[in-house]
Amino acid sequence: MNDFAVLSTGRKMPLVGLGTWKSEPGQVKQAVIWALQSGYRHIDCAPIYGNEPEIGEAFQEMMGPEKGIRREDVFVTSKLWNTKHHPDDVEPCSPKNLSYIVVVLNLNDNNSVLQVESHPYLAQVELLAHCRDRSLVMTAYSPLGSPDRAWKHPEEPVLLEEPAIAALAKKYNKTPAQIIIRWQTQRGVVTIPKSITESRIKENIQVFDFTLEPEEMNQVTAVHRGWRYIVPTITVDGKSVPRDAAHPHYPFNDPY
Repeated sequence: MNDFAVLSTGRKMPLVGLGTWKSEPGQVKQAVIWALQSGYRHIDCAPIYGNEPEIGEAFQEMMGPEKGIRREDVFVTSKLWNTKHHPDDVEPCSPKNLSYIVVVLNLNDNNSVLQVESHPYLAQVELLAHCRDRSLVMTAYSPLGSPDRAWKHPEEPVLLEEPAIAALAKKYNKTPAQIIIRWQTQRGVVTIPKSITESRIKENIQVFDFTLEPEEMNQVTAVHRGWRYIVPTITVDGKSVPRDAAHPHYPFNDPY
């Protein structure tokens, strides 16, 4: 199995990348360095994360002549914030042949990647089929359930403790996280787990030395429960409710 997805543009996008959301300045530079040293060639970032300058410092330190890593060999994804989705803000990037893909922008018919929350509790089977029909590659953010979220509820399901996944982890002598990442890569889904811990960064990319059987893939998919960990909320009358849920284009009303 390849360790990359081929985009409609012909570019190769590594199936496992390092997510950098919630990686604080002072931590993210070293995390990116560890990732590149461990074989990662895909870094997912965004200006809104507030840490791209430090990520750039890691690139400068690790890439270049006689440093062993060429800039053109590293796939860097960045995303524009909601206030920068107008074509006038996006189209100037295209002629520059920048080595990243702007995702989920309906500017034309040349989109390449759709980045959404996806994990075994939110398998996104229908959406993945939709992407395949349209030559889109799907990227999964929060692929391990984003367990370090500040707003985590004590009663929510814990993905990394799911029995079906734990059983496969025991069988293959892997961690539950590795089983989940392998499940995604075998589906052709790009996965961007976030970590600032060296051992976990290394662990998360060590998923290409085993293969889940078809029935095991189905077992993981079967734990789907339509559960979203990442839902923007606001407080109304003292209660936390989904933001924009009444809007006609609220995306989470669709069956994905």
